[in-house]
Amino acid sequence: MSYLGLRRAIGISGLALPVALGGGGLLLGIPIQDDMSSYYHTGLRDVFVGTLCAIGIFLLCYRGHDWVEDWTANVGCVGALALAFFPIDANSQPPFQSTLTGTLHTLAGGVFFLTLAFYSLVLFPREPDDDDLVATVRSWQPRSPLAGPASPRLVRQRNVIYRTSGLVILGCLVAMGVYLFLLPANWQTTADGYNVLFWLEWVAVWAFAAAWLTKGRVIGSDLAVSVLAAAERQLPEPLQPTRYQTLAGTWGDHWRRRLERRRDESSSHDDADGDS
Repeated sequence: MSYLGLRRAIGISGLALPVALGGGGLLLGIPIQDDMSSYYHTGLRDVFVGTLCAIGIFLLCYRGHDWVEDWTANVGCVGALALAFFPIDANSQPPFQSTLTGTLHTLAGGVFFLTLAFYSLVLFPREPDDDDLVATVRSWQPRSPLAGPASPRLVRQRNVIYRTSGLVILGCLVAMGVYLFLLPANWQTTADGYNVLFWLEWVAVWAFAAAWLTKGRVIGSDLAVSVLAAAERQLPEPLQPTRYQTLAGTWGDHWRRRLERRRDESSSHDDADGDS
């Protein structure tokens, strides 16, 4: 599976998990649980464990730009697998566990969400060589030597999504802490009736899914690059665009014209200085 495929698989898994648990549970007559981890003790145990295992394996296979990103993915993998294989105690809230497995589950949940927030806030917004566009072009044709980097507007759009996702994850973690440790007992009892933890976890999981789907070009205007590339590959070979008619060539022409204009402007300034 390609890097884009792994990113999309991680994002889709995160997008589907709360829907499968919450929506699927209601269809099966399982009421909304206090938190997602409590679904381990329902008929949706296999869905909960299987999805977390899939996310963990995808993270294990994922390789980033450097060792920091590689080890972050490995830590996220351990967190996801620990969430799957060390269940929370039945009829309990995450921080208050009476067994070792329940305690490990709670710690793994914190590690997992913090890892995802770190990806969104620190790792994804980095721009080493804009490898996303390079990978797109290389996936369907040799890259033109004149092709320029992704547009600044596109980079800003993606970075806004990444950072917003990370802040939402951290915000949900803070809200969970306030709910569990600072909320007065009578307020907490009232909030329990609305499954507050479950909905906060849903928001956090969807925030991380949004970041990974953006990184996989499922969200964002650069998805059009993949769509156009796939469409061109379906054409008979005689009808396929030539190298400089394709997207890379278009970008190359754009940057070539910019360089030519700059050279012309520099030449004009030099001539003007010489005449004076």
